[in-house]
Amino acid sequence: NIPETKIGKSSIFNFSFLILNSMKRVVIIGSGNLAEALARAVAKSGLELVQIFARNAERARIIAELTATDWATHPGMLARDADIYLIAVSDRAVEHVAATLPIPEGAAVAHTAGSVPLAAIPEKFARRAVFYPMQTFTKGREVDFSVIPIFLETPSAELRPELEAFARKLSGAVIWATSEQRARVHLAAVFACNFANHMYAVGERIVHDAGLDFDVLKPLIAETAAKACDARSPLDVQTGPAVRNDFATKARHSDLLSFDLRLKNIYSTISQSIWETSKKI
Repeated sequence: NIPETKIGKSSIFNFSFLILNSMKRVVIIGSGNLAEALARAVAKSGLELVQIFARNAERARIIAELTATDWATHPGMLARDADIYLIAVSDRAVEHVAATLPIPEGAAVAHTAGSVPLAAIPEKFARRAVFYPMQTFTKGREVDFSVIPIFLETPSAELRPELEAFARKLSGAVIWATSEQRARVHLAAVFACNFANHMYAVGERIVHDAGLDFDVLKPLIAETAAKACDARSPLDVQTGPAVRNDFATKARHSDLLSFDLRLKNIYSTISQSIWETSKKI
């Protein structure tokens, strides 16, 4: 049985329909971190990666070699026989790429951006969609795509079961979400990933100033992430001087940050947020 999705009701599958109409042939448009990870995942699945299309010839070639597929950089060389075209480019380029590339109008076309609405794909594509894998991707680093939440959206009732079946060949966590829901998920990801990683970089700077290596923080980072994942809520495992409202320790920390007023303000703002949040638990 196909498990029910987490947002909205799962599509009711007609398996004979899916066997005849499943999407298998894939073109990935883009050559960034997500495009590379997506290409690796498609190549390892039962799907067929037809082509990598990108403006950056060197990156397109590298990804194509990693995944044993074809690549192209000129619009006239775009493969025209794929079932689905995944647009994995920067947020600001999605609309332009979808509107200008000679993608067959009968194909499924999906962008992979978290904060870009479905409307960025022109209405001339009856089978337009969003296919957003929520994960941080880094060039040259493989990830386990099977556990990555993939957020889907399409206005086409006909495409829904095909798109979900396609997504489930790559991940076991497939979620239907509106553009508004997805934008909020992307915002949450920025806090949980991008901002958290920046805090690691700030911590690295501070320990370096003390003559120590970033390695001293790694066990702490690993345990903090593990606790948050294991807990009912990260609120349940919050620790530190802010949650205790330890004025003396916070004052000492503030003095140590006198060399950088911006960091001092960040420390104060986050500490206050932790304290105010902890009082509501």
